[in-house]
Amino acid sequence: MDRSSGITDPAQDLARGPNGVPLLDLHVHVEEGLSLERALQLARERGVRFGVVEHGGHGQPIADDEALTHYVESLQAHPVFKGIQAEGLDWMECFTEQGIAKLDFVLSDALTLPEKDGRRVRIWQPQVTVDDKQDWMERYVDFNVQVISSEPIDILGNPTFLPDRIVGEYDVLWTPRRMRRVIEAALKHSVAIEINARYRIPSVTFIRMAKEAGVRFSFGSNEHGEKVGILDHCLAMTTECALTPQDIFVPVPSRRRRPFPKPDR
Repeated sequence: MDRSSGITDPAQDLARGPNGVPLLDLHVHVEEGLSLERALQLARERGVRFGVVEHGGHGQPIADDEALTHYVESLQAHPVFKGIQAEGLDWMECFTEQGIAKLDFVLSDALTLPEKDGRRVRIWQPQVTVDDKQDWMERYVDFNVQVISSEPIDILGNPTFLPDRIVGEYDVLWTPRRMRRVIEAALKHSVAIEINARYRIPSVTFIRMAKEAGVRFSFGSNEHGEKVGILDHCLAMTTECALTPQDIFVPVPSRRRRPFPKPDR
């Protein structure tokens, strides 16, 4: 047992789902009315091991090594994996590599998209507009690749998410070429792709293409309340896409990850 994390060997002692895949929800937010104690109770009831994530980066609840250490220590005695959801391409400026090494995993996503005028647009908000769909998609795919390639992360969360205005054209806009670009970046940099239960993404086509390429997956409810640990969609995709335990990312406490990028001089 790794007593520093409260977790036994991460490859063992995990409940199993279809095809023997480990039941892990690595996108759990303990906030907005959900206490850690209640989250742990739900984890036991649902037979799912949780990975708790707090937002980290400039202006976030965790914005320096001191806050990061306090956060890690607050979870130390509990049977959860400890992670952050990194915000912004510059989040690494807030931490040292030694600080980040205390985490079991780092998750990031591409949902705050830089616009041509420099604004950061939160693409999950309903008021987001898309004037030129093809141009927007090319910039969005480029940004996904940038997040995967430039950040020392373990998981790409909310993959292939589209704003409300264009989500109905998902199968048209997410062309095989665009999917391959994200998948190839994830494979090259050993980044797992989240199967997201909340938004029911990515598509079956994407998952099958990524599995064939050798990319691993994580399961994430991306919930902040009582729905944490409900992985029905993830498990349905496991069956439909014939995922196996070898296809699933399991955090390794204090695992080594890519070094921080060198600052431009």
